Amino acid sequence: MSALKAVILAGGSGTRLWPLSRAAQPKQFLKLNGQDTMLQATAKRLSELNIQSSTIICNEEHRFFVAEQLREIDCLGSIILEPDGRNTAPAIALAALMAKENDLLLVLAADHIIEDQDAFSCAVTKAIPLAKSGKLVTFGILPNQPHTGYGYIKSGLEEGSGFIVDKFIEKPSIEEAKKYIETSNYYWNSGMFLLKASSFLKELAKYRSDIYEVCVESMVNIKTDLDFIRIDEESFKACPSESIDYAVMEKTSDAVVVPMDAGWNDVGSWSSLWDISKKDINGNALYGDVLLHESCNSYVRSDDKFISVIGADNLVVISTKDTLLVAHKDKVDQVKNVVEQIKKEGRTEWQNNREVMRPWGKYDSIDYGKNYQVKRITVNPGAKLSVQMHHHRAEHWVIVSGIAKVTNGERTFILSENESTYIPIATVHCLENPGEEPLQMIEVQSGSYLGEDDIVRFDDIYGRVTSS
Repeated sequence: MSALKAVILAGGSGTRLWPLSRAAQPKQFLKLNGQDTMLQATAKRLSELNIQSSTIICNEEHRFFVAEQLREIDCLGSIILEPDGRNTAPAIALAALMAKENDLLLVLAADHIIEDQDAFSCAVTKAIPLAKSGKLVTFGILPNQPHTGYGYIKSGLEEGSGFIVDKFIEKPSIEEAKKYIETSNYYWNSGMFLLKASSFLKELAKYRSDIYEVCVESMVNIKTDLDFIRIDEESFKACPSESIDYAVMEKTSDAVVVPMDAGWNDVGSWSSLWDISKKDINGNALYGDVLLHESCNSYVRSDDKFISVIGADNLVVISTKDTLLVAHKDKVDQVKNVVEQIKKEGRTEWQNNREVMRPWGKYDSIDYGKNYQVKRITVNPGAKLSVQMHHHRAEHWVIVSGIAKVTNGERTFILSENESTYIPIATVHCLENPGEEPLQMIEVQSGSYLGEDDIVRFDDIYGRVTSS
């Protein structure tokens, strides 16, 4: 008997939505279009389908985002951690190897938007008989414009509720895209699939045995850690990086496309986010404390300050706590080039936001200079930082609100609002919130080196103990 299982791929980097999306917290973990993060919206999308279980595949560094966000909506499933990202073919192979042979895997990206839930569920339901028969189903989006940012699928002869895939087409020129729109047998390549586990693994072994063999080896000695499944790191790092399209779908004779018209958007750029956003009478999409004057067709977003824009047309303006982006809406595909330049210059804005999420809460680096740094730290109720020490910095903690249980060297004691403690260099210390409200604290660091890698962890409830 075939069970329908979901596989959510949550390993993308989302560089095109910089500066909001960054390597340490990419777009799938952000609230870009509603009250849920994109990962949460993807998980909720499965509610109308008879899903037996879910597997989420993500990078090691994002594991706590995934666990916490899915726990918030009571959708926690198996979480496979990739030591290094190797694209979609190996990721799906890992999920297929964990499944039973006849299980049907509904493969979804964690960073897509679907506006019509019923149409989505209907397309998946129609595809189930095809997947059961051994076909590798991909979902083709009915195009509504000649888009040059998507790959296309050309359909052939009818096959059940879908069509045999004639060929996959790379991102076309605008002239070619216009020709595709004029016919009825071209679809946008959505990157969503419905596959029987055994059928996919058979085709992967046939066309990319190198990927298949590495993935099998990586799953031999899996380990569980809290909510996570850890595969063999050394084996997996030898795996080639390849998409499912290149590895299997473009080679197999069993590829079938099922049409889907569900308001799909991969939110691949600021302009695509503008496309799906609510707009004022002048075509402006506004988020945060924003005022526009004589401006139109623009996307303006502020996370932390008041922004006024005058006389703008087709602009994207994004303000975060540490970065400001201003771009013409027709040029936002070049944001990724800016990110690459930032990397080359050795800056950190490509990787981290000023506000950094941690499994115990978050911190905001509100000021820094030579030999000092000031952070605003929030510790969630019941959460606890690791037992740790620093070789190069001392810390001064001041409680703003809430209750803190502090270990400072040999002493353990309680601090409340307006109380403080000083932690000298090389002193073992720990912080815990025993209360029912968030703990707010100001931390002043001083020393010759203030990097996050100057942390030696001795004990940690999140499994982050420093190796000796």
